[in-house]
Amino acid sequence: MDLLDTHFSKYPSQKKVASLLFSHGIRVSGGKAYCGNIEQSDSAICRAAEVDRRIVRTTLERISATPALDAIFSKLECMLSMENLAPEIGCSAIKIIPTDAKMSGIVSDITGVLYRHGLSIRQAAVDDRGDRDSSVLTVVIDGSVPPELIPELRSCRGVSSIILKVKDKEIS
Repeated sequence: MDLLDTHFSKYPSQKKVASLLFSHGIRVSGGKAYCGNIEQSDSAICRAAEVDRRIVRTTLERISATPALDAIFSKLECMLSMENLAPEIGCSAIKIIPTDAKMSGIVSDITGVLYRHGLSIRQAAVDDRGDRDSSVLTVVIDGSVPPELIPELRSCRGVSSIILKVKDKEIS
């Protein structure tokens, strides 16, 4: 994300912390980090980011003290992803890798194919972790994926590849 590059270009360890917070939707408010309403400790964040605890403290304070960063980080929210638990609840997860994430109509085409096959969507999420070039659409549907669905999904506008999540395996 350009904003992180701008504000942390001279501080790679702080950028690492800020990127971690952003990618997990961890909100920063008043120099403290939160996942939902649950405060996250500096030491837990430092272990996850593999940096010193003081780096985490400095990063959180910098984010809260910088209006442009505070405007973003104070609004972050974490979100449940059903992708990994889909097989456990009788669902299937389909990951769509786009050729160009800026192309319009990708989600529309994918959901149109699922609709024509009578499949119910439990969750659909586009995740770019702050980098649009690495965007991925994950769709969790009730039941299993019919084999005839795969070629149709692959032929949708802007689809580079498809990955199916089946039990603890990914199938491309």
